Amino acid sequence: MPDHIAPPDRTTAPTAPAPDQPTASTAPSSAAFFDVDNTLLMGASMFHFARGLAQRRFFTTRDMGAFALQQVSFRIAGRESAAGIRRARESALAFVAGKPVEQLVALCEEIYDESLADRIWPGTLALARAHLDAGREVWLVTATPIELAGILATRLGFTGALGTRAETRDGVYTGHLVGDVLHAQAKATAVAALAAERNLDLSRSSAYSDSVNDLPLLRSVGDPHAVNPDSALLLDAREAGWAVHEFRTGRAAAAAALRIAAAGAAGLCAAGALGAAAVGARRLAVRRMRSRVPAGWPGLSPTRSRGGRAGRSGNRRWPCGPDRPARARSAGRRLRPRRGCR
Repeated sequence: MPDHIAPPDRTTAPTAPAPDQPTASTAPSSAAFFDVDNTLLMGASMFHFARGLAQRRFFTTRDMGAFALQQVSFRIAGRESAAGIRRARESALAFVAGKPVEQLVALCEEIYDESLADRIWPGTLALARAHLDAGREVWLVTATPIELAGILATRLGFTGALGTRAETRDGVYTGHLVGDVLHAQAKATAVAALAAERNLDLSRSSAYSDSVNDLPLLRSVGDPHAVNPDSALLLDAREAGWAVHEFRTGRAAAAAALRIAAAGAAGLCAAGALGAAAVGARRLAVRRMRSRVPAGWPGLSPTRSRGGRAGRSGNRRWPCGPDRPARARSAGRRLRPRRGCR
């Protein structure tokens, strides 16, 4: 499987150049390179892809929750090391191990229509189309698997995509990566190789990203841009005098900030669902504990406290007895054993 995917030419057959004009083989052209997550797409593309697979029962809800928490840690804690991203992508690809490539590609098409098409930043898409209208190539450069990145590029009418490669054998995914995750310096290296292959002049090219981790890519071109930048990239962009594009305004800005911090708003929902499940499990344990109390015990009524005074509502106590539970909760108040119980 190639490192990059180039969709079929979307233009008509080119006309022959005028005699006094250099041909494409002798005159380097320019291109624009776009990151995907939080630059072109709201949130993390891999999360939406994994959620789509979960809805199709490729793995369990528990696996999805674990993947969501990993993505939350990945974005909130700022742990965008190459090793961390590799582990995140390896775990995601492990979910599709043993699945046919053609089947996953078809599902990518469905998931794009269901979850990704409406999450494209209109402002970023307008920038990309301006480059296309000017006759420049437009490439996606992302750590997302090349199959999903290629579909994004094809659907949006871009020239092609550079993405992370998944290992296949006999048309089936093995669940492992081929080479490195396309991240940080790896993006700049891949773009340099593409430029040599397609005769692109990087000094006349542009690059767009939201993350400080893409500084190697941004610095490799003559026209770098920060799009919806994180705080570190915003600082570097301002110091360097780079163009900054902020498409998160008003309520959209607050929503986008949550998506960026949690690898998509759905990632936060999944993490919250896990927390709610834990709370529910605890409440169930309390109900089971209370069900073991013999009938007629005044365990929930206030008892006399120290000094003979009536106990306050927050100091409800269980009476003594061999079946007395050691600890329980009721209506949010702690239930403690009566003084003198052993």
